[in-house]
Amino acid sequence: MTLRADHRTRRQAKRAARREARRAKPLWRRLLPTWRVTLGALTAVLLLAVGSFAVLYLIVPVPDANAHAVAQNNIYLYADGTTEIARTGAVNRTDVTIQQIPLDTQHAVVAAEDRSFYQNRGIDLSGMIRAGWNTLIGKGMQGGSTITQQYVKNYYLTQDQTIERKGRELFIALKVDQQRGKDEILSGYLNSSYFGRGAYGIQSAAHAYYGVDVSALTLPQGAYLAALLQGPSIYDVKTATPANREKALARWNYTLDGMVQLGFLSATDRAATTFPEPIDPQPATGLSGQAGYLVGVADDYLVSSGIIDTPTLKAGGWRITTTFDKDKQEAFAKAVQQELTDELDPKARPTTDTDVRVAGASVEPATGRVVAVYGGPDYAKQPYNDALRQDNQIGSTFKPFDLAAGIDSGRSSGDGRPITTETRYDGTSERPVTGGPTPYAPPNEDDTDYGNITLRYAMVKSVNSVYAQEGVDAGLAHVRETAVRLGIPDNVRGMDPANTSMTLGTATPSALNLAGAYAGFANHGQAFTPWSVVKLERVHPGGAIDVPKMPDHVATTALDRGTADAVTDVLRDVVTPRGTGAAALELGRPAAGKTGTTDSNLSAWFAGFTPELATTVGLFREHPKTHAKEPLSGTAGFTRINGGTFPTQIWTAYMSEALDGTDVQDFDLEPSRGNNRAETPTATTAPSPTATPTTTATATATATAPAPSAPAPTQPAPTAPRPEPSSRPAEPQQPTTVPTPPSYTPAPEQPSAPPQPPTPTGRPTPTRPTAPPTATTPPQPTGAATPPPAR
Repeated sequence: MTLRADHRTRRQAKRAARREARRAKPLWRRLLPTWRVTLGALTAVLLLAVGSFAVLYLIVPVPDANAHAVAQNNIYLYADGTTEIARTGAVNRTDVTIQQIPLDTQHAVVAAEDRSFYQNRGIDLSGMIRAGWNTLIGKGMQGGSTITQQYVKNYYLTQDQTIERKGRELFIALKVDQQRGKDEILSGYLNSSYFGRGAYGIQSAAHAYYGVDVSALTLPQGAYLAALLQGPSIYDVKTATPANREKALARWNYTLDGMVQLGFLSATDRAATTFPEPIDPQPATGLSGQAGYLVGVADDYLVSSGIIDTPTLKAGGWRITTTFDKDKQEAFAKAVQQELTDELDPKARPTTDTDVRVAGASVEPATGRVVAVYGGPDYAKQPYNDALRQDNQIGSTFKPFDLAAGIDSGRSSGDGRPITTETRYDGTSERPVTGGPTPYAPPNEDDTDYGNITLRYAMVKSVNSVYAQEGVDAGLAHVRETAVRLGIPDNVRGMDPANTSMTLGTATPSALNLAGAYAGFANHGQAFTPWSVVKLERVHPGGAIDVPKMPDHVATTALDRGTADAVTDVLRDVVTPRGTGAAALELGRPAAGKTGTTDSNLSAWFAGFTPELATTVGLFREHPKTHAKEPLSGTAGFTRINGGTFPTQIWTAYMSEALDGTDVQDFDLEPSRGNNRAETPTATTAPSPTATPTTTATATATATAPAPSAPAPTQPAPTAPRPEPSSRPAEPQQPTTVPTPPSYTPAPEQPSAPPQPPTPTGRPTPTRPTAPPTATTPPQPTGAATPPPAR
């Protein structure tokens, strides 16, 4: 008893001593827990975490396959909400066993996606920590998921980026790894993953990219499919931008290097491996005719607008109501067939009448709804949507943006007076532009000199020397900003204000982009981003309905009404007997527009509108294999093809049928002060070195061009004689004898006996060589100025 008491006394004394020692320490030190308290707390936390983990592991079940694994078709409908365009989106997948997948392909996937796959237990804590740290320090969003986790996400869960889904994924991955072998997991992953091109699973991917069964994949092909898993949409080298192609090749090399590192591939074999170019994308079943192009426009809108991501859309089950009008869509296809395709004779002219392609789009100015597009003749034969491509220069259809920027800027044309539609400029061909960032002296059509003319008349005749200077006077940065506000994407090539040639249309927007921008002029400066889907909904097996929120479509003020209406007023004069768009007079309605033909005759355009509808038509030739641009010269037997011929005729035929049965509407224009048509015509023969503004008080008029001696036919005919072109193709002079339909009186011309304007003087033009045109490689983006378009 005495020993026990003594022991207790000593312990009490020690405690007291420790308390006294602690009281003697500074306050901050006394606030810190002792090592005993710290150890106890950590132990408790650890025990709690282990217990919680064990409980969660037991209660989180391995669920049944998710809806993604049994996805349905997507159904696309016309704007009426009942007429089907196409059914697509069913999961394109054929499951295969692990034995059917080449070992090299299996190893490539492991090297690309999870190099610890054969060692880890379904999760990789070090990889997750590393990914989190890299994300935290700014190296971009990193993924730390194992192949097992990705398989669980694909097959059992959803793509939702939530903490709850990520937690379930972790516990299910642990269970799946315990319950199944590595080969079964890898097989399930490869059969459920999305590889792009609508292909789910390695078997479908092998067919989509190389046209073979998975068992026939070579080492480099298997490595490329493995590389696609990280970014199937951006790593498809057949459709990727140059930057994304480089990323795809880097990912392919990373995969092969990983195979060497893991011992799956020898360094010698690695060095001998070359990149296997995949085949071109093949059309999906059921998308023949125009259906595939409409589906492509709708899909592009849904994904680019952030409404839905590509994997979720491709999983299927969606009912998609579009803005497309069935009658207008059929009218567009019919117009191309009648006005162009029927005029071509590939057998008689195999070097010029083949590979001719049309890009078209039609937009409602008042709403921004896309009512029709023309992406090609048949998606089953040509699975490229030409309506969306952004690699053709638009030429002189860019000049209205120059004019709008000049009027909008209030800047001087040279003598301190603001730029108006009646401001005069020197129309001498190849006159050097003054004040531009790069030297530039563009020729006019056939090197014609026009003397001192107004901006209105220069638009009517598409005078390059005038608008090259006017664009510089307006400010190239402001011209670019104006075009972007109206709807020209700011990231397309040829929109660099450091190059003076930007003024004449080196930009490469799509036909849909251009139609949306011209719709902004038609809508008095109020611009919409074109849109093509009205409603999106999906019914789940249990009856629940997904209805994603669609964006609001609100117009933005791209231009004030006075400026937009002034430009429209000038573009109305283009569609007159003296304008380059004279062929559009056959529409029989008030219309406005602009023609465009690019350097070397590589493309030709007409962009125009009525108060109800804005439509663009682009024409070009492209080699089907190399995709190199080919000149239009010689097409349908003509020496050259200009925007005022086939593009304007297709536009007119389409618009006539699209607007048939609707009331004729006139333009309600309120151009800003100084931009009305002049009433008293005058003429000036002395060219000015830059611009000579016209005083509004004297109201000088637009000069009237003399009629050509031999009227050109309004409809191309291969047997009709054609003048030899100059070395710089451009729109032909239009005849003054084009008939005006009785239902429409165009903008008033000059009085019957006005003073004569300056007579354009043609310079000697060289004769085009008789050899057939050769393919031209499309321009690549560089820092140098792009060659100027001719019209």
